[in-house]
Amino acid sequence: MREKKWKWSDAARRHRKKSEKFSRPRAQRKALVKALLRSLILYERIKTTQSKAKALRGPAEKLITWAKEDNLHHRRLSYCFLEDHKLVRRLFESIGPRFRSINGGYTRVINLGRRKGDGAKLSILEFTKMERKLRKKREKKEKEKVPREEKREEKPIPKKEKPKKGFITGVRKIFKKERDAL
Repeated sequence: MREKKWKWSDAARRHRKKSEKFSRPRAQRKALVKALLRSLILYERIKTTQSKAKALRGPAEKLITWAKEDNLHHRRLSYCFLEDHKLVRRLFESIGPRFRSINGGYTRVINLGRRKGDGAKLSILEFTKMERKLRKKREKKEKEKVPREEKREEKPIPKKEKPKKGFITGVRKIFKKERDAL
């Protein structure tokens, strides 16, 4: 039998294998990306290494593109990625509508510097349009704020002796709560 002569065309090439390896097998790499995507959708901002944040941008942008057009097919595709119905609902009902007017650029990577232990480059991956939670908190604080003088006048200070706080008192409170619940 005649041996086949080696050619460059026979060499193994990495066609369509663009993802970063992260020194992990394929299954672990896939699980890592899924876990990071889940936490990104849940918290809308995650702190991770720079290479993981950059690798996560693509799948995150794809999910948000699907979420912009709310239909059953895109929900099922998103479920294949996230594997959690609550996260899919959150993606399609709160995150997707925010980006309807934008084409691309849904995430940003902010570099933080290096990690103290191993010197890895850290980054924050977040959505470009964040939910406005700070305004709600400020409004609640302003409503609750009452001048100190008014608080003192409204609440008379009772002069009852308070029971001593100890282990037995705590146990009594627990059993009292259970008794009241029944």
